Amino acid sequence: MVAFNIVKFKVKSGQDEAFLEAHRHGKANWPGLVRCNIVKLGDRSYCLIGEWPDMETMAAARPNMIATLDTFRAVLDDLGDGRGVTDASSGEVVLMVR
Repeated sequence: MVAFNIVKFKVKSGQDEAFLEAHRHGKANWPGLVRCNIVKLGDRSYCLIGEWPDMETMAAARPNMIATLDTFRAVLDDLGDGRGVTDASSGEVVLMVR
């Protein structure tokens, strides 16, 4: 069943382009990824939405996702409340509307 991962980030002041560049041109090499979109939520705030064929494929790609995160972790602000620099969730699709 199709799965999505959603990750919120807050970028340090002046680091928006570095954050986006870390994901361009295949730098986010995540085996099995169907598509990935990054949405700007507001000033320095972003949300990455990844689509996967299933939860197992997404779980197998986690080491690659963490490796990508490690390349730009320094440009992220801590989100507070013990979350660190990412606020991640994932799950299977239960309703798809077209």
